[in-house]
Amino acid sequence: MDKDRENIKNEDRDQDSLQRDYYYHHAPSSKEDFLEEDPGGENIERKESPREKAEEAEAPGDSRNPSKPRGRNIGFLGVLLGAILGGVIVLGSGLLFLPDYIEGRIPEADNADPRITVGEDTDLNIYSAVAEYAMPSVVGITTITLERDVFFGDIRERPGLGTGVIVDERGYIITNSHVIGDGEVSELMVLLDDGQELPAEVLWNEVSLDLAIIKVDEENLPVANLGDSDNLRVGEITIAIGNPMGLDFERTLTQGVVSGLNRSIPTAGGSAEGIDNFIQTDASINPGNSGGPLLNTDAEVIGINTAKLQNGEGLGFAIPINTAKPIIEQFIETGEFQPVYLGVQGLNAEVYQRSWGEELAVSHGFYVAEINPGSVAEEFGIESGDVIVGVNGQEVRNRGTLIRELYKLRPDDRATISIVRGEEEIDIDVVF
Repeated sequence: MDKDRENIKNEDRDQDSLQRDYYYHHAPSSKEDFLEEDPGGENIERKESPREKAEEAEAPGDSRNPSKPRGRNIGFLGVLLGAILGGVIVLGSGLLFLPDYIEGRIPEADNADPRITVGEDTDLNIYSAVAEYAMPSVVGITTITLERDVFFGDIRERPGLGTGVIVDERGYIITNSHVIGDGEVSELMVLLDDGQELPAEVLWNEVSLDLAIIKVDEENLPVANLGDSDNLRVGEITIAIGNPMGLDFERTLTQGVVSGLNRSIPTAGGSAEGIDNFIQTDASINPGNSGGPLLNTDAEVIGINTAKLQNGEGLGFAIPINTAKPIIEQFIETGEFQPVYLGVQGLNAEVYQRSWGEELAVSHGFYVAEINPGSVAEEFGIESGDVIVGVNGQEVRNRGTLIRELYKLRPDDRATISIVRGEEEIDIDVVF
């Protein structure tokens, strides 16, 4: 009997040795060897290792562990595996959404309806999605302007190139004033996204704002969505579309961020006073991009690209779209634009002080040098020597901001003009 027990023990030890030897010589090279994909493609099932198979082969009454209940081992392992799997699921979920929170994009509610959607069921990223949505409303503009040679007096033709944005399906397009030669063009053509090339006419332009409205005789054109430039923040993603360096590179997309707000630079038209409130971006803006859209990640136009500093890289500028909105809205509603006139002549307060050496009570604003007879300014008591510093509570820093605020008004509108007369600030109510 003792000999039989000894033989059984020896057999158990031999079997255990064989199992360990098999595992160490056939151990999986990586964790993937333990995994197999469920045919349904949803569940992942863990393969049993050779060691686990060997352990399962042991009977509950194994002579080596005669008193250790098998059920307790299984329960403990189940709890342990459950805790590990739960931690992995929670950690994986956190990592899935972590980039959104780092970049400031909080996941939207289920009932949200974003204009641009980039999901797992599409191969689009945010830039290609914006391009696909916005490109059809971007047009190329070619011009011929007549210039007199300063040395010989000859009249010569000078070709020009720019970009525009369709703002109404009936053919209204916004661009820069300098793109259409500040209105002095002998030929103006528009190239649509579908390949059509159509003649256009200039309806309105303003050199001090570097904006213009042109029109083609076409219907049912794709229209750009206009955003809100008043709510921009430094660091937001920007996307520029245009025709840099000629039509060989038409509808080129570049991307960057809002680098700064409320910038002031001289206008492309050469105005010494310049205009302010530019959006600064590091999205590449090159010759031919002028007049094209600066877009946000919802494919909304937030600015009209206008300039790049020649002596700096990554310094592009765009006119805020909210400056152009009142003008665009009038054209869409009435087919024309009727600006209101205050009836004052003058220059920026800063330029006046620098040129005349006379110090004013304020360092910014529009200095009134002359009042037009019969004008609104004369009727309501604005005087020569006044400095206009506000319209309807909005600050006026120079001629450009004064024009921008007046363009928000229409005939018969009432407005409050804030002026500084001597050392006193006065509010004057006027009716246009």
